[in-house]
Amino acid sequence: MKILITGAAGFIGFHLSKYLLEQDSEIVGLDNLNDYYDVNLKKARLSQLEEHQNFRFVQLELADRSGMAELFAREKFNRVVNLAAQAGVRYSLENPHAYVDSNIVGFVNLLEGCRHNRVEHLVFASSSSVYGLNTLMPFSVHHNVDHPISLYAATKKSNELMAHTYAYLYGLPTTGLRFFTVYGPWGRPDMALFKFTKAILEEKPIEVYNYGKMRRDFTYIDDIIEGVVRTLFRIPHANIEWSGKSPDPSSSPAPYQLYNIGNNNPVELMHYIEVLETALGKEAKKNMYPIQAGDVPATYADVKDLEKDIGFKPQTSVEEGIQQFVAWYKKYYCLSN
Repeated sequence: MKILITGAAGFIGFHLSKYLLEQDSEIVGLDNLNDYYDVNLKKARLSQLEEHQNFRFVQLELADRSGMAELFAREKFNRVVNLAAQAGVRYSLENPHAYVDSNIVGFVNLLEGCRHNRVEHLVFASSSSVYGLNTLMPFSVHHNVDHPISLYAATKKSNELMAHTYAYLYGLPTTGLRFFTVYGPWGRPDMALFKFTKAILEEKPIEVYNYGKMRRDFTYIDDIIEGVVRTLFRIPHANIEWSGKSPDPSSSPAPYQLYNIGNNNPVELMHYIEVLETALGKEAKKNMYPIQAGDVPATYADVKDLEKDIGFKPQTSVEEGIQQFVAWYKKYYCLSN
């Protein structure tokens, strides 16, 4: 099976590519290698993937319409996993055009490639940020999500709508996965765990927003990959019980499905920091700040549908996950214990 993984040099894309290569899949990894964060980290991930003979790397922008069309026509992928996106809630306040180019223009190019080349199944990354102003917990894929509070979230919601349209008009099977605060080895430097670890080891203060009262459904990378792989090999079908009189956002009369992938166990940010301090054996210096624009105070994933349909529920504790991240961080940066 030939699989296109976009964002292959990214955090989740790297781990997914590595997993599928070990299962003897043929992987074409696409990435633009932009400088949103350290390109050397992306190249270090790629160097591991390129050790596999079944991996080929393509450097390309999703927004490159002709380049994407040529790639799809040439390669004839069986399945596609879209993990490429301009990420980050706060950065979307500073550079909105990057999100439109990658997450909207790029996504329609991807949909067109799938449509015209008979891709069997498109799995794409959405985000817990789509829940926006929702306060009913835990967040369910059956809830309406029409009130995002960042452009990043709005682009992810638009991806869900665009994917559904292609599923309905062209019969393209699509599955959207709403990820909840992913962390782990080889993680992104702009994420809290990476920034906190770096600052603590350098004895610099960390920035703690919402005075540490933020609650997040922190989800370990291995759990995310397990969920992605299981859904990739479960092609969605039309929901024959779907009704336009009481429309369920998570399914459709088209081959379309949405799932949450989260730990189903929100953790307060201060506890997360305490676990990190224990793992590092050092106490953090903390600068406390109010909640930032675009941030939501809490996330909490309802994963009943994921468990029912694919028989899987994330369950790695933050204690175990943070320990694994710290061990990787020290090894990667050649730090002594």
